[in-house]
Amino acid sequence: VHPKDVRDCQLRQLFEVPSSMIYNISIWLLPVLIAVTFHEAAHGYVARSLGDETASRLGRVSLNPLRHIDPFGTILLPGLLLLAHSPFLFGYAKPVPVNFRALRNPRSGMVLVAAAGPAMNIGLAIISALSFHLVIYLPVVAAQWVALNLKNALIINVVLAVFNLFPVWSKYWSAASISSIANLIALITVPVPHRRPG
Repeated sequence: VHPKDVRDCQLRQLFEVPSSMIYNISIWLLPVLIAVTFHEAAHGYVARSLGDETASRLGRVSLNPLRHIDPFGTILLPGLLLLAHSPFLFGYAKPVPVNFRALRNPRSGMVLVAAAGPAMNIGLAIISALSFHLVIYLPVVAAQWVALNLKNALIINVVLAVFNLFPVWSKYWSAASISSIANLIALITVPVPHRRPG
């Protein structure tokens, strides 16, 4: 057997999704929470650095997921769709409140605050992609779980970044409003893989 064929077989096994629903939830929950938490925290951090303390006063400049998740939109709704074997995930997080008038330079500040979330997601996607090189050093069972988490993290962060770039150049809508809508649309488009029968 050629070594390349063996390696290809091992890679296919890593990304084969077990049929257990609990397992499926475990490989999606962490990537979603990290992507959403870091995304929203980035908006708040940049807003604070540019003069608006609104998010900071409300405790939203934080990497604590509980500060950003919406019980229904982030947990219950995606969970129900996952249990129902929906081909797509649908969900949303609480948008970070930003008072653009409080920014030192509202015009450029609005763009920077809106771009902070997508930039964070792009960074997380890059980290996820680079981390695949570490999977081969893990035991087989752990390697499969970590590989699937990294794959889902890559997908979620790329989709969130792409959709959240829309408000950066918008002149007619509130960047915070479009960002929250983009988060919702982005999660709709994330496909949920299912094990093929047989």
